Amino acid sequence: MKERTGLITFQGMPLTLVGDGLSAGDKAPDFSLLDNDLGPVSLSDFKGKVCLLVTVPSLDTPVCDVETRRFNEEASALGADVAVLGISMDLPFAQKRWCGAAGIEQVKTLSDHRDAAFGEAYGVLVKELRLLARAVFVVDQQGTIRYEQLVGEIVNEPDYEAALSAAKKLVNG
Repeated sequence: MKERTGLITFQGMPLTLVGDGLSAGDKAPDFSLLDNDLGPVSLSDFKGKVCLLVTVPSLDTPVCDVETRRFNEEASALGADVAVLGISMDLPFAQKRWCGAAGIEQVKTLSDHRDAAFGEAYGVLVKELRLLARAVFVVDQQGTIRYEQLVGEIVNEPDYEAALSAAKKLVNG
């Protein structure tokens, strides 16, 4: 598997990403992740919708907590034609517990803990930590990535406005 360096850091320490990077215009790889009840979920389950794929290292960390809460707040304004998927390596049980405590209802949290196949396919698996990098992919109704944001410093939040704007543009034409 391809490894990429020089793209992200953790508190200034360089990290290695596993997998090819994806860019706007690429076909979004399908995936099989686990939902909070251990059921399989794939990108094809959301065919015909715009998808925000929001990857975070762990929901139980301060920045990931803030980020997921923010996307949860924004999700209802995006409408029913947009699915917001929060993806991490956290166990489904931990995701479910966290969502319940945080009141998360608009973001569907999914786990890549089994084999990190999503992380590798999307090029966001952090080799040194076996966690996902902080990134946002906006996928259109036909399954093409239209926006990609890899956050360079893993402890920083993403550019929410840019990601949300990209999703709104796809819904509103």
